[in-house]
Amino acid sequence: MTEWAAVLAATARVAADLDLAEDCVQDAYAKALVHWREQGVPRRPGAWLTTVATRRALEHRRRADVVRRKLPLLIPDEDVVDETFPDDRLRLVFTCCHPALSQEAQIALTLRLVCGLSSAEIAKAFLVKEATMQARITRAKQKISRTGIPYRIPRLTDLPERIDAVLDVVHLVYTAGYQRGIELARMIRLLLPGSSEAAGLLALLLLTEARRPAQVGGQLVLMEDQNRSLWDQALIAEALELVPGAVRPAGRFGLMAAIAAVHAEAARWEDTDWAEILGLYDVLLERWPSPVVALNRVVALSYVAGPEVALQQVPDDPALATYPYLASTRGELLWRCGRVDEARAAYEEALAFTSNPVEAAFLEKRIQ
Repeated sequence: MTEWAAVLAATARVAADLDLAEDCVQDAYAKALVHWREQGVPRRPGAWLTTVATRRALEHRRRADVVRRKLPLLIPDEDVVDETFPDDRLRLVFTCCHPALSQEAQIALTLRLVCGLSSAEIAKAFLVKEATMQARITRAKQKISRTGIPYRIPRLTDLPERIDAVLDVVHLVYTAGYQRGIELARMIRLLLPGSSEAAGLLALLLLTEARRPAQVGGQLVLMEDQNRSLWDQALIAEALELVPGAVRPAGRFGLMAAIAAVHAEAARWEDTDWAEILGLYDVLLERWPSPVVALNRVVALSYVAGPEVALQQVPDDPALATYPYLASTRGELLWRCGRVDEARAAYEEALAFTSNPVEAAFLEKRIQ
């Protein structure tokens, strides 16, 4: 499914209808299963899939009855920002992240259309029933049809108010386990070379990806235990070049990238400049008040002022009531304070709230 986003985006431009585009792409994949088994995989599988899907879309559009029945779901707009960036995947992301849609709908549509996740997979991520998620996606598509949302990259004057939602969704695409989030971040960076937040997001994703080789055998390995010689130095170097521009002015992603950069520049865990990280979290918390940021700041504080001081500042926010990282962070701090029984209880609480099997295995080891 690695070609899904590009094939669907190109087909949607021809079909002018998201549902029709999805049907055509799914049909193309079905034909590929048969054709490629007999004839072999073509040299450019993405181009083969796009050709088959767009041809089918054109056939549907030529039928007058289909044209009369369906409203133009995606309205082509000749007034694009710059045809130097005609990437259909980027058009698809901006369409999914239109401000007329709720944030949940934006995320769900992007996961469905850009990442190719099934309704069942998205429902699991949102902790809702599959039927509920399918209805949510259908309503979002209907709203696109009803309001005539155009299938284009926004005008330059509209980009500032649109970019935050797009960056949020691209970040989620990556954190959901899809490396194509980095590709999308690169495209947005090219589209908006002067955007510090676009640079910050790309730098953050590159620094996060650089640490992936240190995760051994699908297990959760804390940064303090990672073999830093396995970190991808090429990705780190690329990210570090972006960070200075990402913090002028410093937005949310720029500050998060700067924090990740401090970790990347430390040759050993013991060399980490926790005072600088704590200062960056102070700025981040001021500009983006969030209980999660406050919790992450507490971790940095524990390495500057000690775990006892940090325990007193663990946020007591109802929004974190079932957040597993609240309990696990408290468990780590209690363990470092030597309060073993309390630490075990905190880890057990975190285990009760987590749905991630890798994290659950880590917590079980901590409890043991």
